[in-house]
Amino acid sequence: MSTPDPDGLLAEQLLRLTRRLHRIQKRHLEPIGVTPAQSRLLRTLAHYEQPPRMADLAERLEVVPRAVTSLVDGLEASDMVRRVPDPTNRRVIRIELTDGGLKALGRLRGARRAAAEDILAPLDAAQREQLGGLLDALFDVPERHRC
Repeated sequence: MSTPDPDGLLAEQLLRLTRRLHRIQKRHLEPIGVTPAQSRLLRTLAHYEQPPRMADLAERLEVVPRAVTSLVDGLEASDMVRRVPDPTNRRVIRIELTDGGLKALGRLRGARRAAAEDILAPLDAAQREQLGGLLDALFDVPERHRC
């Protein structure tokens, strides 16, 4: 008889939770007409003072530039972002939020809160605080220990 692998069990639980988080988030984002990845790009765009280049977005999102192009294409088709020429270098294209994108951002905040409440509903206040502390500990691992 083999002994249980607590780390393996924990890893499986984390993977199951990740899938659940994705499903819940996707369900709350569908009425807005965006995917979780598009939502992340919109939220990232909102943090720039000036419209960023695609390469800037790819770096910030930690994805390949082609992935940003696909996300921007979808958001542009939904009139949430637009490509604009750089005022100082016409070869550079920047991405800016449209009025539709700004409205979507407002709706995204509500959808994210509702998704978080769905996810955290089984936990009481003390458990939520404990979970927050545990997650902080996982996120604060120095880069050299990350995969």
